[in-house]
Amino acid sequence: VQLQAFGGGLVQAGGSLRLSCAQTGIIFNINVMGWYRQAPGKQRELVASIIVGGSTNYADSVKGRFTISRDNAKRTISLQMNSLRPEDTAVYYCNVEATYRTYWGQGTQVTVSS
Repeated sequence: VQLQAFGGGLVQAGGSLRLSCAQTGIIFNINVMGWYRQAPGKQRELVASIIVGGSTNYADSVKGRFTISRDNAKRTISLQMNSLRPEDTAVYYCNVEATYRTYWGQGTQVTVSS
């Protein structure tokens, strides 16, 4: 099973991007799905997560601007990012936490120019 993230790119401040993460294969006992990001010289941080029941959680820095969603039928996790800021520049990783294992996507670069 792999997670394949795509949708990153270069955008001007104030613009939008939509990241998607496709899951190849079936993952059992999923607890949480989410997006993390890592900027140069910084630790990887949680951006947004969604649990199996549908509740969502966001980092304070992205609340009101980012929306996480999932499509169980298509086995995808998406992150809609609006009102992007230069400080959102980072490599974004999708993540699935199952009971016995954690899965990571390969990362997709998001660059926001001022």
